[in-house]
Amino acid sequence: MKIVLLEDVKALGKKGTVVEASEGYARNFLLPKKLGVPATAENLNTLKLKKANEDRIAAAQLAAAKELAAKVEAASVTVKIKGGENGKTYGSVSTKEIAEAVKEQLGLEIDKKKIVLPEPIKAFGTYEAAVKLHRDVQAKLSVKVTEA
Repeated sequence: MKIVLLEDVKALGKKGTVVEASEGYARNFLLPKKLGVPATAENLNTLKLKKANEDRIAAAQLAAAKELAAKVEAASVTVKIKGGENGKTYGSVSTKEIAEAVKEQLGLEIDKKKIVLPEPIKAFGTYEAAVKLHRDVQAKLSVKVTEA
């Protein structure tokens, strides 16, 4: 029986492929668990339309991420933190504080989990933080740490 897989199935195939499966395996496992549908002309057309729609959405998300990356790279944020002698800070600057500063100063909503610091910021100065906006798009954010 020919089946179009809706999910990846180990030892059978990847999502969206048409595979040949035994009648019993298809009827008793793949179809009830919604892992696949029979490979009829109607189902194939429906899946092609769904794939085209997903591709359009992915392209729109990529374009939005690139636009946001351009805004992030053009700007810099200033984070104020209490400090002691010799340019040392009390504690370190976290990604949460950087995300809040971006929201306040730039008006952009960036999740703190998407900001990557190569090492903790424990001194005053200017640093680069990577911002992962999309699987294929990464921007560099300039973070200036000053004494409060």
